[in-house]
Amino acid sequence: MKGDRVEIVVDAGDTTRTYEVVASRAGRRVETAVRRGVVEVSEVTRTGAVVRTARFMANRVLALVEQPVPREDGSEKAGRTGRPFGDVPEA
Repeated sequence: MKGDRVEIVVDAGDTTRTYEVVASRAGRRVETAVRRGVVEVSEVTRTGAVVRTARFMANRVLALVEQPVPREDGSEKAGRTGRPFGDVPEA
């Protein structure tokens, strides 16, 4: 969602560097993946198209902090019924 951000702290030898990937527009989200020794943080559209990607060697990443925007309308809880399969009636 717009405003979601991921902070990446990387060891740069004698110092550390901090990078941020932010969902800059409405309908975009930030996804994180770790594959084959590479940390990949991408800003993705609603349809799944990647807008931009930041890649870092996993052994150099010191911290990866996901900071979601607080939802005021309770949209994260909408649709949850507490049952394992949602609104499927029990037999």
